[in-house]
Amino acid sequence: MLKKIRIESKLASLRVVENTVDEITCELGISYNNYGKILITLLEAVNNAIVHGNKLEPEKFVDITIEFKEQKLKIKVKDEGPGFSPESVPDPTIPENIEEVNGRGVFIMSRLADEIKYSRKGNSVTIVFNNVVS
Repeated sequence: MLKKIRIESKLASLRVVENTVDEITCELGISYNNYGKILITLLEAVNNAIVHGNKLEPEKFVDITIEFKEQKLKIKVKDEGPGFSPESVPDPTIPENIEEVNGRGVFIMSRLADEIKYSRKGNSVTIVFNNVVS
């Protein structure tokens, strides 16, 4: 299974992402627990691409590729922004960052997915979930 979507850099586009996750869940028979992990992680990645990467600029797009093979769901999210360094995102669990709003998405993604890999430039992320279909 291979699915590619391109969305505008508008928060309303998150609905398209949610619908796509619903479709692939039905198509592949993904369990409820895995559905939640996939949905939250992908929404965080796309939200970051729209807001932080593309700065909500409507002429910029976010490309999402979803591939399922050999019991792995691999999702790539790429924006048209300048990129960032994931290491520069402060740890939201340390006391001085507890009340900070930013940085939680990257942290949540790293806890829910089996693997997260950022491109060298930092404007794309590949997310892997293992054994999502029972």
